[in-house]
Amino acid sequence: MKIRILDRAEDDLVQGFAFYERQAAGIGAYFLDSQSSDIDSLRLYAGIHALHFGPYHRLLSKRFPFAVYCTVAKEIASVHAVLDCRRDPAWMRERLRP
Repeated sequence: MKIRILDRAEDDLVQGFAFYERQAAGIGAYFLDSQSSDIDSLRLYAGIHALHFGPYHRLLSKRFPFAVYCTVAKEIASVHAVLDCRRDPAWMRERLRP
């Protein structure tokens, strides 16, 4: 399975990095490492996660209150968003609109 991270998802990762780096030096890098590990797990487990907000599979992060939203088609897992689960679900639904 190949993984494609869309631009908006990359922006989410950059924003998450900045947020955690403001909390304490080094936590932003740990956030990125953790999210990268979670996203890499899609190589094996893409498509098994529950569907949320329409066609998106949701992978919950192991170490941070974030979720990875992806779609799977023809052996490609496309990561559309990496969102903070503490956000309002209505905001998340709107953010995931095409």
